[in-house]
Amino acid sequence: MTIMDTAGRPVIGIGAHAGQVHLGGADRKVTFVPQVFISRLMAAGCAPVLVSPVPGCGSAVAALDGLLLLAGPDMDPATYSARPHQKTGQIDPGRDAAELELAGAALRAGVPVLGICRGMQVLNVFRKGTLHQHLPDIVGHDDHLPGLARYGAQPLRLRPDSHIAAIFDGKAAIVPCHHHQAVDQPGAGLIPTAWSGDETIEAIEATDHPFAVGVQWHAEESEDDGPFLALANAARALSPRLQRNYAK
Repeated sequence: MTIMDTAGRPVIGIGAHAGQVHLGGADRKVTFVPQVFISRLMAAGCAPVLVSPVPGCGSAVAALDGLLLLAGPDMDPATYSARPHQKTGQIDPGRDAAELELAGAALRAGVPVLGICRGMQVLNVFRKGTLHQHLPDIVGHDDHLPGLARYGAQPLRLRPDSHIAAIFDGKAAIVPCHHHQAVDQPGAGLIPTAWSGDETIEAIEATDHPFAVGVQWHAEESEDDGPFLALANAARALSPRLQRNYAK
C-alpha cells in the first residue's frame, strides 16, 4: 500500500505482540499481529499499522486515527491490585505496560479505540476497573471457553442508545467467545453495554470519550463486520488529518 493509498483511509494502529516463533529454521523473537485483524480492518476501509509493545509506544497515537487492542493472554493481576488466581497464566508484563500506555494515550487524545477480548480488559484496567480471573468460578460453567480451539456462542442483551446497540442495529446478536476472564467492576467513566445470558459483561463503553468501546467476544471470528466498521467510521469522523484532506 502506498502513501497515496492511505490518504483517504483511517490509519488504525494495532497493538502488536512480541513473542517467540520458529522462523527461518530457528526460534526467533518477532513482533506480530494475526493476519485476520489486518484483513478485517482493510475490509472496513482502513490502513492498519503495527505498534510494537515497547516503552514509549504511546507516542505513536499522535500519528493514528484509531487504535485496535487485541485478544491475548491474561493480564497481570498486579495491574488491578489483585492476587493471582491459580488459573491465571501466560502473563506478559511488557505487553501489559505497553497496551496500558497505548490505551491511556488514545483515551487522553480522544482517538477512537476498539478493544477485543483482552483489549476490553486493558481498557477497564487502565480506568482502574477489576477483572474476574476465572469466570467459571462466577457463572458455574465453561460456556465462554468450551475448549482450547473452540468458541462458545453467547446471545447478547444490549443497552439501548449505546455504540453496541447501534453496531447491531438494536437487534439480537449471538457472538463467538473464547475467554476465561471478564470485567468485574467497570472502571471510572466506563459503563457496561452488553451482557450474556449469565449476566457476564460482554461490552463496555466510555461515557467521556467519543468512541472507546470494548467487546469481550472475538469480533474477528464473527461474520459481522460491525465493530470494525464502527471503529473506521469513528476514525473518519474524528480524525483532524482526514478532515483536512476532505476540506481540500
